[in-house]
Amino acid sequence: MPSPFAAVFDRQRLLFPPLAGLYKSLAGPSHFVMRVMAGLALAVHGWPKIQDPFKNVGMAEGLGFYPGVVWSPLLAGTEFLGGILLAIGFLTRPAAIAATLVLLVTVWFHWIVQGQGYPGSEKSMLWAAMTFFLAVHGGGFLSVDRALRKEV
Repeated sequence: MPSPFAAVFDRQRLLFPPLAGLYKSLAGPSHFVMRVMAGLALAVHGWPKIQDPFKNVGMAEGLGFYPGVVWSPLLAGTEFLGGILLAIGFLTRPAAIAATLVLLVTVWFHWIVQGQGYPGSEKSMLWAAMTFFLAVHGGGFLSVDRALRKEV
């Protein structure tokens, strides 16, 4: 299967063709760094939630997610456990899809519900873009998924 980054390596399309080798050699490690950083950031963000998974019942129900006793632990698990799965690159696509959905809800919450617009939802949009990339491209370089030679 051709690399999704093939156009980046096409020397004829580059303004500085000698950089093609550098771009090609950094494609895998850059995917790895993005996956690990997205995963670790989510896990750290989810750590307080996983310690008290029912703490956000009221918040979940305030957003229209009933029953909150179901949604609050799901949020905690998606952020903490999903973050760990992303960081190690195991079940990357399902974890990334779940994280993307959670992050899109946070974009809506900050932008619409709280009326903060772009400034209030900027970080969630960046995270959602990262997790969406991982949902589409999988675990990639140095992932458990790649080591197992199986991906969802």
